Amino acid sequence: MENYDDKNTYEEVEQVFPLIGRPAPKFTANTTHGVINFPDDYKGKWVILFSHPADFTPVCTTEFMTFASMHEEFQALDTELVGLSIDSVHAHLGWVTAIKNYSWNGIEHPEVKFPVIDDVKMEVANKYGMLQGESDTAAVRAVFFVDPEGIMRTILYYPASLGRNFNEIKRIIIGLQKSDAEEVALPANWHPGDDVIVPPPATTDGIAKRVEEVKGKDEYDQLDWYLTFKKDK
Repeated sequence: MENYDDKNTYEEVEQVFPLIGRPAPKFTANTTHGVINFPDDYKGKWVILFSHPADFTPVCTTEFMTFASMHEEFQALDTELVGLSIDSVHAHLGWVTAIKNYSWNGIEHPEVKFPVIDDVKMEVANKYGMLQGESDTAAVRAVFFVDPEGIMRTILYYPASLGRNFNEIKRIIIGLQKSDAEEVALPANWHPGDDVIVPPPATTDGIAKRVEEVKGKDEYDQLDWYLTFKKDK
C-alpha cells in the first residue's frame, strides 16, 4: 500500500492481503454474539465476511439494513454473514439496536441477527487488507467469500463513498455454488437460469471428442471448440 504525505511523495508500506484459492486467514475475535473462531466455527458453511468504515454512519447503515433484510435469503443458500468495523462491541450493540427503528427502501425495522466483530485493535482489519489508502483507522467496504472448507473464493473492495451491490453479492454466492456443484464456468453477466460454459478440452483428442459430443444437440451452443455453452438445468 502506498502512504502519501503533503509533499506528494510516498513510501511503500507492507500490507497483507488474503488470496483467492488459499485458506482464509484465521482469527479469534469478540463479537455481538460472543467469541468466534474464524473460519473454523463455520466449517461446512459458506461465509460472507464483510467490513464497513464505522458504526452510526449513513452508507453503512443502509448496507446493514439491506444485509439484515436478506439474512434469511443467504441462510437459504447455506451462507452465514459476519460483519466488522474498527469499533467496540458496545458501539455495535448501540448501532444495531438503533437500526431496528429505521425504515428505508421498503425495509421495515430490520433486526441484525448476524455477529459483528469488535476490531478496535485492527487485528482482523490488518490480516484482511481492510485498511487502505482512504484511512489508517477506518476499514474500506471489503467483502470476502469463504467456502465450506475455509478457502477464500472471491474478494471485493469498495471505497467508503460507494454502497455495495447486494444483488451482485447474492449472485456471486449462487454462482460459486453452481460452478462447484456442476463443474461449469459462468459467462459474463450470468444470472441463475442463463446458459453455462462447459470447461474446454485440454488435448487435441479432446477437441475432436467435444465437437462430436455436442453436434446436433439442442442443449448445447458451440461457438468454437473451446467455447461451448450448455443450457441451465
